[in-house]
Amino acid sequence: MRISGPPGRRRRCAAVAAVVLTCSTALTGSPLAAAGGGPAPAVPAPKLDWAPCAQDRTYDCATATVPLDYAKPGGRAIELAVVKRKASDPGRRIGTLFFNPGGPGGPGSVQMPQMYELFPREVRDRFDIVSWDPRGVGNSTAVNCFADAEEAEAWMASRPTGFPVGERERKSWIDAYRELGRACERRDPELLRHVSTADTARDLEQLRRSVGESHLTYMGISYGTILGATYANLFPDKLRAMVLDSNVDPSAWTNDGSRQAVLPTMLRMGADRSAAATLDRFLSLCGAAPVARCAFSAGSPQATRDKFDELIQRLKARPVEAWTYARAVADAVSGLYVVHPGWTDLAGRLQELWQGRVPAAPAAPAAKPPLPVPYLGEEQGAAVICGDSPNPRDPGVFAALEEAGATRSGDAARYWTWAAQPCSTWPAAPADRYAGPWNKPTAHPVLLVGTTFDPSTPYEDAKAMSERLADARLLTHHGYGHTALLNPSRCVNDHVSRYLADGVLPPKGASCEPDAPPFRAPEPRGGIATGGGGTAGAVKHSA
Repeated sequence: MRISGPPGRRRRCAAVAAVVLTCSTALTGSPLAAAGGGPAPAVPAPKLDWAPCAQDRTYDCATATVPLDYAKPGGRAIELAVVKRKASDPGRRIGTLFFNPGGPGGPGSVQMPQMYELFPREVRDRFDIVSWDPRGVGNSTAVNCFADAEEAEAWMASRPTGFPVGERERKSWIDAYRELGRACERRDPELLRHVSTADTARDLEQLRRSVGESHLTYMGISYGTILGATYANLFPDKLRAMVLDSNVDPSAWTNDGSRQAVLPTMLRMGADRSAAATLDRFLSLCGAAPVARCAFSAGSPQATRDKFDELIQRLKARPVEAWTYARAVADAVSGLYVVHPGWTDLAGRLQELWQGRVPAAPAAPAAKPPLPVPYLGEEQGAAVICGDSPNPRDPGVFAALEEAGATRSGDAARYWTWAAQPCSTWPAAPADRYAGPWNKPTAHPVLLVGTTFDPSTPYEDAKAMSERLADARLLTHHGYGHTALLNPSRCVNDHVSRYLADGVLPPKGASCEPDAPPFRAPEPRGGIATGGGGTAGAVKHSA
């Protein structure tokens, strides 16, 4: 989850990512609940005219029309691009699973098809999997602050890569994002006020009604966990099953409901500490592996950490063409999201830089989305996070915040501090922001999955989510990377499948191991891990 990054990196992460009771009868005439708890005007469920998608006929596509403002259902309407993959075993079909791929700003019409094979087989067999581009994003009615692609690329080139270093770069960074906000406000100020997570949760409720499900079955990763928690508290009686993978602490996201933020969002979440710990583990495991498996290995964990520190110092003094120190740090954090092949590829890029060569760009995802890949500018995610999550409003304080953060988590704090700085000059405030409470009793319990070495959403946030929600069970993934979905564990998948299909939660304290630890080949593995932190049947690894 982030707003900014190296050129093209956010789009590449958006393309791969940086993240989850069997009743299925139609619901009619149920009014939507307002954020404050009172009823909002009843809104008819949109009609979904499903048809095979033009680019991939194994998927069905539809367009949902919803109100821009649910308080004014007769006013402006917007469109949502919706995509569906039907259950592969229709004779055993249970219902519809809605999926949000994170972000904010993740286009479900692109990412769900690219991630489809990562869903557990039992889930693919028994559920129609439906995703959509949230309002403001992608192929839906989207926030787009530029007249054309050339104007967008010119803006991208106007600000530093990764994060700013030094007074001159800080000024150009702040000026660039201030101008981005102004451009967005000029083009569609009304849309900017209506792209909050609460708005999207209401859209999700409408989509649930549209497919004829009496209760929601949902999986959300990364930012999708905040969307899920918001829905669960706006519509607690409509929850059938919900899997939230790589959780964001709702109190950190909303700043405990206060608009007066001292720290940026990502530092409140602890993303800097988690990224630093994951980077350290990457270097340690790389150093323990032979060069054949980790190109950046220096023969031992300590020697490899020292080698990385030396590389960073070199890049501070002299970039390798466009690869500056800040770009290398941003690439290191982003490169930790997906272990296979991401960690191996990251080690290769670091080794190229060590040898003074420009690294090759990461390969594009192989999966072809059923809808055209849309414009995915940074303003789409910014419009959501800057409205939902308070940040310091004085851009001048971020240099000091960066230095303070660096004392606790090094260069990762510099990256994550500036990721939220665009919000300091963002011009729009949301018309409808949900900031709690988070503990409304739900019709059924929620399953949380937390990964212990996650470079974006810390495991501590998963524990916090388990404490905030009224009825949730935390499954610990003793693994690496951002989301268990993108970093598979058969053990996690078994628990998720059993819960989604039959409502069976893992035992309290259950934990799982990844299928393939970093820099090691996959090994045969057994079934579900048991309670009390045990890992019966799961692969052990050096962590």
